[in-house]
Order: sequence, then structure tokens, then C-alpha cells
Amino acid sequence: MIVQAFLRWAETAKTVERAKAANALGRAYLTSAMADDERRAAYVAMTYLLDDPSPRVRLALAEALADSAAAPRPLLVSLAQDQTEIACAVILRSPVLTDSDLVDLAGRGDVCARSLIAARRGLSRAVAAALAEIGDVPELAVLLENESAAISRFSLKRIAERLGNDDSIRGALIERDDLPADARHLLVQHVTAALSGSRLVQAAIGSRRIERVTREADAAATAVIVGNVPYADIPALVDHLRLAGRLTPAFLMRILCLGKADFFACAVTSLSGLDERRVRSILATGRQHAVRALIESAALDRAISPIFVEAVLLWRQAVQSAVDVELESISARLLERCRRIEQSTAVTGLLDLVEALEMDEQRRKARDYASGLALAAA
Repeated sequence: MIVQAFLRWAETAKTVERAKAANALGRAYLTSAMADDERRAAYVAMTYLLDDPSPRVRLALAEALADSAAAPRPLLVSLAQDQTEIACAVILRSPVLTDSDLVDLAGRGDVCARSLIAARRGLSRAVAAALAEIGDVPELAVLLENESAAISRFSLKRIAERLGNDDSIRGALIERDDLPADARHLLVQHVTAALSGSRLVQAAIGSRRIERVTREADAAATAVIVGNVPYADIPALVDHLRLAGRLTPAFLMRILCLGKADFFACAVTSLSGLDERRVRSILATGRQHAVRALIESAALDRAISPIFVEAVLLWRQAVQSAVDVELESISARLLERCRRIEQSTAVTGLLDLVEALEMDEQRRKARDYASGLALAAA
């Protein structure tokens, strides 16, 4: 009888009155002591209001139920699929929506619905992963700005893979400390691609030099990433670079001259297929012929393997001396030692790289010295 009376009243009541009734009914359902039949009647009445022609009525019901953990979940799911203003209150605030509900809403909703989900406080990894797979730039930008969202490293990489070519997404990802190193390298590739395609850059340096400049910039940026990668992330970064064809002799020599022995050992392990402990043992204590055999097992040319052997021996000396100056002078000392190696195109190219690294190191020292003088004068 109560439901029938309510339905008859709702047919003739004005919108303002129905909105007030919807809000009062929702609050009474949550806070008032009701008999079972009264509670069932109230539930039926609220279900009827889901189809009210006025958004104001449905919004009033959503506002009454949105914050309560005791609100009927089927009603909240229906309201979350309503027009944006109504769905906003529910998606952002309702504690009764499960991860499955949110994933389903993300899959069937539009960009507004996904953006609301992305902004939800305390968003779980599962929902963030769903957004990373199907979301576009607007909603993923919101997700990355949501400091309370739990976003896995895998999801961050998926976002980098899918949308790393967008400036806003790329900027938000680069600022994150938890971005995996292989994902960070993907962003570097997007940056170099953007630079090479820029008309301003083409006009400034000429199209002929763009390929070389971007290649050098990519290698330098990758070296910086390697220098800061956590030990646990090295294998994933090595696999990423190997599959991308980036573990070239030039890149490996750059890494070795920078003293990144852990990364070099992992790269040799990946390229040679040998046991990691054996690779590390040979690099740390093996004789010259064993080191050379190891280097050549990693598909590095026999002509340039002596240079790598010399670099490994210099690295050993630097580690044993435990002096930073030794680490900084590997490239210079390597140039002195390798003058006697029979020259070939491959050897010359590799030594040119080492010489360029040494020049970069000297320029860095000069800048540091000048900065020190300026600070002392100040």
C-alpha cells in the first residue's frame, strides 16, 4: 500500500517535490529504523525513481546514497551509469562500487565516465590497469595526477607504450620515481622521434644531421637511465634494449667506460646465453683470454674484442683501487692502451667513440671547475 500510494503521488507531484522526496527517502533508508516490509517498500520506491524523467530527482537520490557503505549496490551501479552530473557523485564517492563494477563502467562508459573513475580516491591497481589498457589521453592524464591511485609499474609501462607520444602523458610519466627504466627508455625514443620530426629542429640543424644528433642524444639519455636504474630493474631494461636492438658495441663500450659494470655483466649474460654467475666471475677475475672469449660469445666482433678486454681490465683496477678518479679516467687510459691494436674500420669507430667520451668528461670537469670558482667568489 505504501508503494502504491507513493507511485500515485509521484505521477502528479512537481519535480522539486519529487527531488525532495527522493533525497528524504534515500536518507531514511540509510538512517531510520524500519521494519522489513517498510525497507522493501522503500527499496522498490527508490528503484522506481531511477527512471524518473527529471535528472534533478535522480541526482537527489544519488546525493542521498553516494557516501554510505550501506546503500543498495544495484541502485548505485545504475546511478553510476546515468548522465555525467549524476554519475559523478556516485563514481567519485560511493564505497559500495567494487573493482568489477568500476572496470565494467570503464569498459562501457565514455571518456567522462573513465575520467571520473581515474579521479576516484584510493583507486586500486586492478582498476588502474584496466584504464591503462583502454583509456585515452584525457582519462590517463587524470589517473597520473591522482596521487592516491595505486598504479603498478606494469601499468605505467603500458601507458608509456600506448600514449608515450603525447606530451602531457610523457611529462607526467617522466616525473614519477616509480616509472620502470625500460618504460623511461620508451619515452626517450618518443622524444627523439618528436625532435627528428620537428620542422624547427630540421631548420636549425639541417635534415642531414638530424639522424646523427638524435642517435647521439638517444644513446646519451639511455646511458643516464642506465646510470640511475635500480639493481633489481637491470634485467628488464637489458631485455628491453636487446629486443630493440640497442645493445650495440658502441653502447656497451659507452656503458663500460662509465663504470656501469652490473649493467654490462647483465648485458653480456643476455647476449651470450651463459650463466650469470659464470659471466660475473670471468669479468671480475678471469684471465685475458677468458675475458676475450666471453666478449666474443656475446656476438661482439673479434676485431674489437681486445678493446673490450682492455676496458674490463681497467674497470677491475678502478674497482680495486676504490678511487673515484680511477673510474673517471677509464676512457683516457683505454685510448692510451689501444693505440697498439691493429686498426680497422670497426676499431677506429669504437676508439672514436671512446675519444668522444673522454672529451665529454673533460668538458664536464671544466664546467664543474668553473662552477666551483663562481661559488667561491660568491
